[in-house]
Amino acid sequence: MLRSLARPLQRRWLKDVSRIERCGNTRDDSPHNRYNIDPRDLIRVEREGRERGEDMVGFYHSHPDHPAQWSPTDLAEAHWFGCSYVITSVEKGKAVLTNSFELTGTSEDDKKFADEKTEIS
Repeated sequence: MLRSLARPLQRRWLKDVSRIERCGNTRDDSPHNRYNIDPRDLIRVEREGRERGEDMVGFYHSHPDHPAQWSPTDLAEAHWFGCSYVITSVEKGKAVLTNSFELTGTSEDDKKFADEKTEIS
């Protein structure tokens, strides 16, 4: 999970990532290519972030030997509207490309991913 103090910038949010929290995988059917955050980790990270005045701004994962593009599974399992979903393509064990997508919409029925610009400074 990506944490930060998010602030508005020209009608859009600038999401400065200040902390990355690693969370456990609860998937046992195919943990090498499927990931589900342990709910206990999610609750812990949210609580600790609130205590520090941080906001949850996104989630990060990799796609081994697949493009840095969201999949139907990524969309089905995304539920945090307004958060960024950052995906890195890993080819032969090396990070190749990273893309970010914001989950937009108002409900599960109309949610979608929108491309978003990323900058590393």
